Amino acid sequence: MSITAIPNPSAINSRAIQRFLFATNRRVIDAILRLSPLPSMLKQDAVLNWYTEDANKYLILHLWGSNMTKHGYIKFLGTAGGRFVVAKQLRSSAGTFISAKGKNVIVDPGPGTLVRSAASRPRIDVSKLDAIILTHAHLDHSNDVNVLIDAITEGGLKKRGTLFAPDDCLNGDNAVVLKYLRDYLKDIVILKENSEYRLDDLTFKTSVKHEHGVETYGVKFDLDGTKVSFMVDTKFFPQLIASYADSDILVLNVVMDKYHPEYGDILHLYSEDAVNIIKTIKPQKAILTHFGMAMLKTKPWVLAKKLSDELGIDVVAASDGMKIEV
Repeated sequence: MSITAIPNPSAINSRAIQRFLFATNRRVIDAILRLSPLPSMLKQDAVLNWYTEDANKYLILHLWGSNMTKHGYIKFLGTAGGRFVVAKQLRSSAGTFISAKGKNVIVDPGPGTLVRSAASRPRIDVSKLDAIILTHAHLDHSNDVNVLIDAITEGGLKKRGTLFAPDDCLNGDNAVVLKYLRDYLKDIVILKENSEYRLDDLTFKTSVKHEHGVETYGVKFDLDGTKVSFMVDTKFFPQLIASYADSDILVLNVVMDKYHPEYGDILHLYSEDAVNIIKTIKPQKAILTHFGMAMLKTKPWVLAKKLSDELGIDVVAASDGMKIEV
């Protein structure tokens, strides 16, 4: 039976589950029926611990999707950084999708975010997004913001969705949000440094203002005590350490492998900067992403493994489509 025939998990009843799992182990069917319509986390864990063989665990996971995670998940739709990697699409330049605390958010919807969302498995329905966060106005972080606003609001027919963005993205020479779309949104919130923001139960803070040429802020989510921080594009400066010091999961945009005189003093982190930041902050997990051409050539996954071995910290190099539970 095709998996596409499964009804929405929120609408699943015992009869639908019976039809779908008819040929599978009877004990699994009985367990699911006892937990219908949607089990609590405690009961879900109990079922998975009790029966984990073969395809049945996969079927249960597919049926309940993100309900199986403790708080939610982060999916890196793209990991490209720097104009050459973006232009050649050596890595996808799409943004980062966050599903947590009952909200769906995309951070920095760069070129291809709409397409990558549709191609994601499971598919990300951008019309169901609750918010978009722009950390700054540069093209590789904001290109798809307008088409996402149009999708969220169904072309302005439904006034919904919130845009969080620095003033730079809305006013002045670097404005990237089309004026005719702005009234479609339920709310537009201007980001400022070291400030706290709320989307119902989902809260996040901005970092100190980054050194990146345009108005730029990192974002730091608090997921029931787990601090998940995105240190987006910036040149290294000492105040970054204090601003991100409480991060449990730290995502760093690392465009360059090292200083290249021919490029001049670029306003991005080098791999050496990332190493020093991770050593100092000591997060539980560090994720390297937003790779430029030079960084890709040096194989960031090799650097990540080296750091993990040396520091005893879980360091990974993000890949397109990578998903982590939070």
